[in-house]
Amino acid sequence: MVDQGVLDRRPYDQRPRYEYVLTEKGTELVDLLMVMTGWGDKWLAGDAGPPVLYRHHACGEISSVDLRCAHCGESMHANDIDPLPGPGAAV
Repeated sequence: MVDQGVLDRRPYDQRPRYEYVLTEKGTELVDLLMVMTGWGDKWLAGDAGPPVLYRHHACGEISSVDLRCAHCGESMHANDIDPLPGPGAAV
């Protein structure tokens, strides 16, 4: 994960000890994992409820993660989009 830029390896002791810290790329990966966890919570958590809750720093409330359009703020799901070729698509 260090080689892929997801984590930084930083020394924290005189002896060869290291801590692993999320990079910007790693933080965005956590965003993706929170969305996937939400799917698991909805379909697999059972009667006990989800094993992890998220408290939002800005408001202090327990919340769920939701995909929203970056332009209009509306909810975005598979039935709400049309996948189109992007600039990196093979010709």
